[in-house]
Amino acid sequence: MSVRPARALVALAGLLPALAAPAWAASFEFVPAPQIDLNRVYRVDKVTGEVTSCQYGLREGAVGSVGVTVCYGAGEGASAQAPSEYGLVASRHTREAGVFRVNYRTGEMSICYVQLQKEAVVCTAQANPASPGADEAPATGAAPGRVGPSATPPQGARP
Repeated sequence: MSVRPARALVALAGLLPALAAPAWAASFEFVPAPQIDLNRVYRVDKVTGEVTSCQYGLREGAVGSVGVTVCYGAGEGASAQAPSEYGLVASRHTREAGVFRVNYRTGEMSICYVQLQKEAVVCTAQANPASPGADEAPATGAAPGRVGPSATPPQGARP
């Protein structure tokens, strides 16, 4: 083998770790629920946008024992979306049990929370703020669909 092709192979071999670096990058992002009396963490797949959640639970009837990890899979709206760059953002609302799933490429957002009746994480449809010049909601009054101080259903402890 001549010197020139050997150098090219060595240079190519040196680039391989850099090319494989995205595979080593973190695949998930984790964010705690902002509710101060809820021990729940949400997880999003950073490429697909799938959202799941786990929380601490007490083991029923087992006094002094270690608790259990209770997890909720992706339900309606929380399953994989179009491939993109997703993340989770928790509000600072101390009574809010849900989090925002954000698409960093498109600016779309949805609200995700655990729906205890379905024992799954559910998310609203992705939405994007109106573009300039589009019809905007009135500046006063309740936002459409707002039912009270928190749109997230009440969350209770699950055994």
